[in-house]
Amino acid sequence: MSLNSNYIIQRPVVTEESTIQTETHNQYIFRVDPKANKAQIREAVERMFHVKVLAVNTMNYEGKWGTRRARGVRGRRPSWKKAIVTVRSGDKIELL
Repeated sequence: MSLNSNYIIQRPVVTEESTIQTETHNQYIFRVDPKANKAQIREAVERMFHVKVLAVNTMNYEGKWGTRRARGVRGRRPSWKKAIVTVRSGDKIELL
């Protein structure tokens, strides 16, 4: 199965911890398509941001169960995948 590289990277994860990782380890965190593998993520980041990717680490998160406040109906948030991308020193990704 082939995924379009424009849809693999969904959005960057901008938190206090991700900012620290960017400054200290040159790592960037993205929310990615759950079906994408590490090679596809690497290719998409290199193509979109014109940087050299050294490593890609991924984590899968299960959607949380919860109830709607008004009716007490049980629902579930969607599952998602996070990728930590390490780029070559000297390369930068401008997120904002």
